Amino acid sequence: MCQYSAVDGFATDWHLVHLGSRAVGGAGLIITEATAVSPEGRISPEDLGIWKDEHLEKLSQITAFISAQGCVPGVQLAHAGRKASTAVPWKGRAEVPASEGGWQTFAPSAIPFSDTYPKPAALDEAGIDKIVADFTAAAKRSLQAGFKVIEIHAAHGYLVHQFLSPLSNQRTDDYGGSFENRIRLLLRIVDGIQTVWPSDLPLFTRISATDWVEGGWNTDESVQLAGILKEKGVDLLDVSTGGLSLAQHITVGPAYQLPFASRIKRETGILTGTVGMITSATQAETILVNGDADMIIMAREILRNPYFPLEAARDLREGIAWPVQYERAKW
Repeated sequence: MCQYSAVDGFATDWHLVHLGSRAVGGAGLIITEATAVSPEGRISPEDLGIWKDEHLEKLSQITAFISAQGCVPGVQLAHAGRKASTAVPWKGRAEVPASEGGWQTFAPSAIPFSDTYPKPAALDEAGIDKIVADFTAAAKRSLQAGFKVIEIHAAHGYLVHQFLSPLSNQRTDDYGGSFENRIRLLLRIVDGIQTVWPSDLPLFTRISATDWVEGGWNTDESVQLAGILKEKGVDLLDVSTGGLSLAQHITVGPAYQLPFASRIKRETGILTGTVGMITSATQAETILVNGDADMIIMAREILRNPYFPLEAARDLREGIAWPVQYERAKW
């Protein structure tokens, strides 16, 4: 969950306390907010980044604290593409002009996300090569910073998703048109990361299983992609949906995205994580017991209650370790 609290990509004490409190609260794995692999890959000027070595000092402090709580630190590597250079949500999410720190955005095709978003420039081949190199360099820095899991952000209408969907990708070269061409950038990013990321550390990919728009990226394509990613050694698919088009029509309800994770898991055998309106211990445990997904990934509920995992363990009568400082409140 983006905090929009970084300065020039640098993590701050806000990130230390924000992420650290979730580790104290009993989470097994913490994945950072979308962490930009380049300055132009930020959603907003206040986004977290990992595009230069100077970012690593504070990130290393954060991963050390998370690890000391018995929690695994993970990082979500991202590039916002045409959804970049926008204001923070509480300032209206409109385009940030160059005079106020904005920048030229990039996408597979020169199609803006909306009338209030910047018009992106279509990436040329050199620009695509730079994207792959930026993800690879960011993965190397992630290892140096002490992260133990990488998640490639290929969902929610950001750059990699923009290449996957024919709604935003209208290229006629090797990166557009066919399914095989539209997934090419993601596969290159996976290959690049695997040259620097140890094979014994997990590599996740987050996808939007459907655009919720006719003619867009769809569940059948997600299943096909999942099988390919499994063969390439991606360890888990974090299955979300939507975010690419304002024309999306989503039916929202408790665990409404679970059927997508369940189908992908069932048809490909890849491990899946499920997200979206999972708010109780019983609900989460039922998903796991039924084998519909392999991991419960929570965001808004953990924003509301950093100590949800400790409370969930108590509700389910599971004896997980509590911070010794908090044990007097365990029962």
